[in-house]
Amino acid sequence: MNEEITFILDTAKESMDAAIIHLQKEFIKIRAGKANPSMLSSVMVDYYGSQTPLSQVANINTPDGRTLSVQPWEKAMLHEIEKAIMNANLGFNPMNNGDMVIINVPPLTEERRIQLAKQAKAAGEHAKVGVRNARQDANKEIRDLDDVSEDLQKNAEADIQALTDKYIKKIDAFLSVKEEEIMKV
Repeated sequence: MNEEITFILDTAKESMDAAIIHLQKEFIKIRAGKANPSMLSSVMVDYYGSQTPLSQVANINTPDGRTLSVQPWEKAMLHEIEKAIMNANLGFNPMNNGDMVIINVPPLTEERRIQLAKQAKAAGEHAKVGVRNARQDANKEIRDLDDVSEDLQKNAEADIQALTDKYIKKIDAFLSVKEEEIMKV
């Protein structure tokens, strides 16, 4: 096979891998029941005038399956952390005990589970769009090659389609596992 086609296939595979990695990161943010420090990964705290990730100003732990504890490195940050968690709109009600912020993670209602399943499905669709865009870009690059025969182009396009199908199946598998995890009471 032509070196240019091999390069295009490799580039498409890297793009599809990136879509899968992004999907996995999105799924980590969608809680499925147990408390997990990654639930607060999107929280940004006003740290002396600059927006800083919560994990860079405090330790986040899970003493049990229903509780998150946030221990700031500076006690002066307690109020800012509490405010940032409220503003993140995660549905949590943080409590400040003077030393740390404690968050009781409520059990998911059926309605919230359905919402989270929809959110997971949307993230899966977004990943599929990323994979299809990688396919489209690769096919365009192959068609733009001048020194490649039509047969080689058709074979390369078939390879890219096979790669796309493989990644779409991977996304569907991840999605089905995540939906099962979300809906399990």
